[in-house]
This record gives sequence, structure tokens and C-alpha cells, in this order.
Amino acid sequence: MLHEELTEEIIGAFYQVYNVLGYGFLEQVYQNALYKELIRMGLKCEPQKEIKVFYKNELVGRYVADIVVEELIIIELKAVKQLLPEHEVQLVNYLKATGVEIGLLLNFGRTPEIKRKIFTTHYYEDDCLEFE
Repeated sequence: MLHEELTEEIIGAFYQVYNVLGYGFLEQVYQNALYKELIRMGLKCEPQKEIKVFYKNELVGRYVADIVVEELIIIELKAVKQLLPEHEVQLVNYLKATGVEIGLLLNFGRTPEIKRKIFTTHYYEDDCLEFE
């Protein structure tokens, strides 16, 4: 699997945070804790990373990724009762727009949930992504 070892490390950090904090905090609390755990593990992480999306060389939108790890994996965090298909589609769209191939949807809900999404293509537009 693509970036399997890194993915496993991130999932381990997710469970570490969930086991300590449990259920019921706001998403931002989990984001801060997961970021700190990933940094402790020695991973290069960028929280609240702005990503510009271009269409035919024109800026068409911006979004903020919860955490980008090693510029290889986008993490989208939720703190909801249950993940919905819309959450998964949102993450896949982020992958399509950026060219990042792996996304993890992590839910700090009543029951922890993980969805791993992969989007690969062999023909990226050179200007579809710009990290700041």
C-alpha cells in the first residue's frame, strides 16, 4: 500500500490521542493534540495548511487542511457522532484538487472511526496545487 508505514504511524497517534482524551471535545482540541503527538513522533506536520486550488491557471478556491503530514498525507478531522458519505467525498475532492494521493478521515466521535482514501492519477496539471 502507498505510504503504508506513515499511515500506520498516523493511525497509531490517532488512537493514542483518542485513548487519552476520549469523546466529547471540539475538533480543534483533537487537532491540537494530534499535531503535538505527530511532532513528538518526529513527523513533519503542518496544521491549518492553506491550499490554493487552481483551474486553468486561475485561482478558484482555497481551503485549509486540518493537518498535512510529510506533504504526503492530508488529514481531515471530525468530532461527530458518525462519519457521513459527504465527509468522504470532501476528502477525495481535496486529494483530486491537490495531487496528494493519500487522505485520512479521522473521527473522534463516540466510537473512533478511520477512513483511508487514495486518489491517484498519472496526469496532474502542474499548477493544480500550491501549498503556502
